[in-house]
Amino acid sequence: MKKSKLSRRITWRVIAIMIFFNGPIIGAMVWSVYKVSLVNSNMRGQYVVDGIVGKIGSRLQAVHVAADNNRDEVERNLGSPEQVFEALEREISVNHLMGCFAAFEPDYFKDQGRWFEAYVYYADSTHIKRQQIGSPSHDYFNGPWYKKGIERNREDLGYLTSPYFDNSVDSNMYCSYVLPIFDRQNRKVGVYGFDLHYIWANDILGEVEKTVKREFFDKDVIFRDRDGNSKFSIQFIDDKGNRVFGSDSIDINILKAEQEEAITNLEMRNLKGTPYYVNFKPMPFTNWTVAVIQHRDLVFTQGILLALFIILCMFVGSLVIFFFISKSIRRVTKPLGFLSDSAQEVAKGNFDAPLPTFKHNDEVAQLRNSFGTMQQSLKKYMEDLKASTTAKAALESELNIARDIQLSKVPTEFPERLDLDIFASMTPAKAVGGDLYDFFVRGNELLFCLGDVCGKGVPAALFMMETRSLFRAYAADEDRPDRIVLKMNKNLNEQNESLMFVTLFVGILDLTTGELRYCNAGHETPLVINKELSQLPFDGVSPVGLIPTPPYVMQTVHIEPHTTILIYTDGLDEAMTADKEKYGHERVFNEVSRAIQDGQTGPKELIERLKQAVRNYVGDAEQSDDLTMLAIRFRK
Repeated sequence: MKKSKLSRRITWRVIAIMIFFNGPIIGAMVWSVYKVSLVNSNMRGQYVVDGIVGKIGSRLQAVHVAADNNRDEVERNLGSPEQVFEALEREISVNHLMGCFAAFEPDYFKDQGRWFEAYVYYADSTHIKRQQIGSPSHDYFNGPWYKKGIERNREDLGYLTSPYFDNSVDSNMYCSYVLPIFDRQNRKVGVYGFDLHYIWANDILGEVEKTVKREFFDKDVIFRDRDGNSKFSIQFIDDKGNRVFGSDSIDINILKAEQEEAITNLEMRNLKGTPYYVNFKPMPFTNWTVAVIQHRDLVFTQGILLALFIILCMFVGSLVIFFFISKSIRRVTKPLGFLSDSAQEVAKGNFDAPLPTFKHNDEVAQLRNSFGTMQQSLKKYMEDLKASTTAKAALESELNIARDIQLSKVPTEFPERLDLDIFASMTPAKAVGGDLYDFFVRGNELLFCLGDVCGKGVPAALFMMETRSLFRAYAADEDRPDRIVLKMNKNLNEQNESLMFVTLFVGILDLTTGELRYCNAGHETPLVINKELSQLPFDGVSPVGLIPTPPYVMQTVHIEPHTTILIYTDGLDEAMTADKEKYGHERVFNEVSRAIQDGQTGPKELIERLKQAVRNYVGDAEQSDDLTMLAIRFRK
C-alpha cells in the first residue's frame, strides 16, 4: 500500500507539473507568436514606407536642386515678360522638363494686366512652345499650388502639390513643384515651378507592390481574400485624409477618420468594421502621408498556423512522456517501501537495526549504504558535536576579546577644534582585521597614518598592532614622514619570515599654513575634496616591510581652507557583490562627486555616506575585505 500511494502521488504530481508549466509555455508561445507577427508586420510595413519615401524623396531632392537653380535664372530676368519667357525656354531646353512656369503677383507687369503666368512646355519631342495662361478663367491666385508656393521663404524646401487636372494646355493630370520668386529687393513677386506627370509616382508604387508580393508572400492565396481583394494596400493621402493616389484594392475613405492619428507606426485600426494594421510615414516636400495597410489575417495567419503545429507537437509529446514516466516511477519507488521500514527503526534510536539489501548499485542502494554509515557514525558524531560546540564558544569569546583589544588601539575620540575636523571608521571583514589608522596633534601639526596589512584575520591584526605602535614611537619626534616610514620599514623587515607587509600613507599637516607633507608607501591615492574632486600627487613606492631599503620620498602640497582629504583602504573600491563585481574607483569618485554637489563633504557625513553606498551595492554579500576610511578637513 505504501509503495502504491507513493507512486500514485508522484505520478499525479508529474501530471500537475506538466499541466502547470505547459499552460504558461503555451501562453508564452502564443504571446511570442503574436509579438513576432506584429514585429514582422511592422518591419514589412516600415520597409515599404521607407522604400517609397526614399525613392520618391530622392526624386524630389533632385527636383528641388533643379528647381532652385532654375529659379535663380528666372530671378535674374525679371525686367520684362519676354525676358521671363526666354529664361524659362533656356531652362526647359537644358533640363528637358515637361513644362515650367512663372506666375506673378497681381499687376506685376502693368501691361499684362492682373494675371501673368508664363508657361513654357514641349509641344512634341523637339518643339518648345510658350503661352501666357493667366486669366480670369485660370485664376491661379486661388490655386493651392500658388498659395503653397508664395507662403514659403527662400531657405525653405519647395512644395509638391497633389495631382490635379489641368486643362489650360493639354488636359492632363500633373503634380507641380513650386518655389517663391524674389526680386532684387528680396520681395516675393511670384511663384516658379515645373510640372511632373503624376504617373511617375504611380510607377514607383506599382514597382514596390510587386517587390513586396515577391519578397514577403509566397502564395497569392495569402495575399488576397476570398473575393480576390488584396489584403495589402499602399495609399498616398493628403492632410485632409483625401486619397492622392495608391492601390485600388481598398476604399481610401476608411482612412479619413484616422488621418489625425497618422503619426505612429503599426497601429490597430478598426476601419469600417475591418481589422487592419497601418504604418504611416510623412512624405518630404509635400503634405502627403504614405499609408501601408495590412489586413489582420495577413499579419497573423502564418503565425497562427505555426503556433497550432507547435501546440499539437507538444500535446503528443506530453502524452508519450507521461506514459514512460509513470512506468519508471512505479519501478523506482518499489524498493523504497522496504527501506522506509528500516529507516523508521533508525529514527527511533535503534542504530543496530538491519537494513535491506538490493541487487542494483543505484541511488536507492547508495541510500541504504548511507543509512548504514549513519548508524555507525551517529554516536561518535554526537560526542564530537558536543566537544566542538564547547571549543567554538571558547574561540569566539577569545576573538571578541581580541577585537576589543584591537579597536582600543585606534583613536575613537575625535578632537573638536576650530582649525580641524577629523573622523575615521574601521570595519574588519572578520572578527579582527589588518587595517589601521592613527592620528595625534603635536603643537600646530596633525600627524596621521592609514594602512592596510596584507591578508585578514589574526596574523594581519597582530602585524597591524605592531605597525601602529611603531608609528606612534617614531612619529613622536620626527618631522619628515618619509623618515618615519623608513624607520618603520627597517623594524618590520627584520625577522619577517612570514613576508608580511603593509601599504601605508603617513602625513603631517601644518594647521597654521595648510602645508601637507606626506609619504605614500604603496597605498591607495587619497582624494582631495573641495569644490571639485582631485587626487594627491602620487609618488608611492614599495609597501612597508617588504624590502630592506626602499627609496621612500616625501611630497609636499598646500591644502586650501575648507578642503577635505579622504584616505581609504582597498576595502572600499574592491568591495564585491555576490557575483564578484567590484565597487570600483569610478563609483567611489562618482559618489564623492555627488556628495560635493549635495554639500556633504564633512568628514563624518562623507564617510557615513560612502559606507552606506557600499552596503547598498554589495547587498547581502559577505564583506570581502577590511574597510577603513580617514577623512580630515582643514578649516583655517
